Amino acid sequence: MNYKIDNLQYCNWSRKIFQINRDAGLDAVHVTIVYHEDYDELQDVLVSWNKHFEENSDLIFLGKNYKDIERAKKENKTAIFFGFQNCSPIEDDIGLVEKVHEQGCRFMQLTYNNQSLLATGCYEKNDSGVTNFGKETIKEMNRVGIVIDMSHSAEKSTLDAIDLSEKPIAITHANPNFWYTAKRNKSNDLLKTLSQSGGMLGLSLYAHHLKDSTKCTLESFCGMVAKTAEIMGTKNIGIGSDLCLNQPDSIVEWMRNGTWTKSKNYGEGSKNKPGFPKQPDWFLDARGFKNLELGLNKIGFNKEEINGILGNNWYNFYKGINK
Repeated sequence: MNYKIDNLQYCNWSRKIFQINRDAGLDAVHVTIVYHEDYDELQDVLVSWNKHFEENSDLIFLGKNYKDIERAKKENKTAIFFGFQNCSPIEDDIGLVEKVHEQGCRFMQLTYNNQSLLATGCYEKNDSGVTNFGKETIKEMNRVGIVIDMSHSAEKSTLDAIDLSEKPIAITHANPNFWYTAKRNKSNDLLKTLSQSGGMLGLSLYAHHLKDSTKCTLESFCGMVAKTAEIMGTKNIGIGSDLCLNQPDSIVEWMRNGTWTKSKNYGEGSKNKPGFPKQPDWFLDARGFKNLELGLNKIGFNKEEINGILGNNWYNFYKGINK
């Protein structure tokens, strides 16, 4: 059985987008439901998602483990897996890790760009690594079944997380620095360590992290995938598109600024790259998975490898962390 999985989207959710994901054949999508929201604010987000599930039950349902990916394939639906791009909802309370898992959270970043109570973000000058609270949180995330996500984390913190976690971690949406240098993109050494630990890298289609941005070509992207496979092997690579369809620029400001600064467009993008960038024309939405399939085939990947990158590798990761 072959699966298609996009392991990171943050869209302005609507029936139209759920239908696009179905048209693309996506069996599962890991969706960001939180950036800077605290635990109480998370409850409001969950109410809105319950409404999505009720109104679009023919297209989506809440996914909790790999068996739901199998179910989605059989029912021609998309399993939605909840994730946090920051640790804000657990505040400073280790007990909330289990509570957010009970509410559906399956991925959580230890930090979003900045220093958090758990680890250091990729925009900080000094990377002090995973904190004491972070060490305890990793243990608890391992215990309850939440994947440690280090997409926006600094290098030492990410290496610490790989070392401390008893289960493989994920970088759900980032690219290698050898192809395009960005603070969130990752070094070769880190990628090697990630793959050796059984972790997964979700390659991003977010234009601010692509070589030549919106003008990035399919050939360039697929060439990057091939070189990344030389570093990591083909079984630890997937797609985490970071699609942000139909989001207003005010949401970008929320993502970057949260409630911790009054500055505009801080961090990713900054003054030179305000707002959401346009997608490359070969990946305007999830239906671009078809173009990825063609591009990966053209550059020399075989059918098994392509199926792995487009979903089976993520499926195997989900299955492995539930053992």
